[in-house]
Amino acid sequence: MSVITTINPATGEKLAEYPGLDEAGLDAALQQTADAQKQWRTTDIAHRTSLLRKVAAILRDEVEDHARMISLEMGKPITEARAEVLKCALTCDYYADNAAAFLANKEVKTEAVTSFVAYEPIGVVLAVMPWNFPYWQVIRFAAPALTSGNGGLLKHASNVTGAAKAIESIFERAGYPTGLFRTLVLTKHSMVGDIIADNRVAAVTLTGSEGAGAQVAEAAGRALKKTVLELGGSDPFVILGDADVPAITPLAVRARFVNTGQSCLCAKRFVVDATVIADFESRVGEAVAALAIGDPLSDETKIGPLAKPSFVDDIDRQVQESIAMGARLITGGHRIDGPGNYYAPTVLADVTRDMPVFNQETFGPVMAIVKANGAHEAIELADASQYGLAASIWTADMNAGLELGKGINSGALFINGVVVSDPRLPFGGVKLSGYGRELSIEGMHEFTNVRAVWAGAMPRS
Repeated sequence: MSVITTINPATGEKLAEYPGLDEAGLDAALQQTADAQKQWRTTDIAHRTSLLRKVAAILRDEVEDHARMISLEMGKPITEARAEVLKCALTCDYYADNAAAFLANKEVKTEAVTSFVAYEPIGVVLAVMPWNFPYWQVIRFAAPALTSGNGGLLKHASNVTGAAKAIESIFERAGYPTGLFRTLVLTKHSMVGDIIADNRVAAVTLTGSEGAGAQVAEAAGRALKKTVLELGGSDPFVILGDADVPAITPLAVRARFVNTGQSCLCAKRFVVDATVIADFESRVGEAVAALAIGDPLSDETKIGPLAKPSFVDDIDRQVQESIAMGARLITGGHRIDGPGNYYAPTVLADVTRDMPVFNQETFGPVMAIVKANGAHEAIELADASQYGLAASIWTADMNAGLELGKGINSGALFINGVVVSDPRLPFGGVKLSGYGRELSIEGMHEFTNVRAVWAGAMPRS
């Protein structure tokens, strides 16, 4: 039997082995989830939300165990891992509080006796999820999808299989029907296409690279099934000439180096007005050089290992190629010797749009600083990307920032704030960052049948 082996990225040591599903096991799993969903869709919203509150309670009660799992499997600093688990609990509470209103029939006046829009479950949804936020990516899908009456199948990244199994256990222990939410341990990528094509699956959502998104979209397109794709990002962090650089500097560091820079939502391109760029470079260089690198299980660590050895190769290639093209190294720019997948937090200045750190997604601890001559050039540079997930603008004139932000094509725009995903706001991108929305009411409606209902009196002869 094929197995998946998880590896600690901080040490290179084996953590665990998990047996993969064979074809018969996969078929049985699909059938169990389909059967469970047929019953689940008829349950009332009060029951669904009561179970979701139990999920939130389990996450809070067991936060240390789940945070440790995250840190061991993918290297996230433990303080951030705790925050991830608690954010999952908060999101469960959010949907428990709001699901009844979000799913309520919306009355529409027509010639009928009664007419309304209903939000009904679509069926079983396959979620293909990444390793970088192994709990958050799953819960932000599962909380609204299950509470809408759907079933869930999770194909998680192989290096966080322990997290995937732990999440399945949480739903089981909260009292959800057996099999309604299933983790599928797959050792063959071809199985994903087979699952998408299966008649028992109604839709698919993916968070990952644009390449993976294109493959899933192609398979779903052949089967004429709904997809939501949240893909890569190269978010601009625009600092205008009137911005308070000393106040912004720690926020810029946080925006770039959260999760060791391994987030689609991290700010990656720092577009800075020429009048303040020297001050910003000096301050941010000192702050980044002082970031504590080490064991992700230590509360003092700010920069952990990258999740896989190949990611160190990828980020170093982007850095060295950019330096060869004229980027100026302020700090970092090298691998860290010893065990684990460590790369020094790096700041590059004099970055131009032809360099890899500008025009590719940098999934690691690298900040690229780009000079802009005035606000309009800053916005043009910010929008000069194949990605469009989110953007932030920093300026003393909030209204001017809002107006300038219209020139950046992105799924989210933040003025004077670090971009975050918030359950109260829809989340998703444009361009190669994908389509569809997660979170908020919009995310809950993505995997519902938005059904028009019209009822009139029987005609009389």
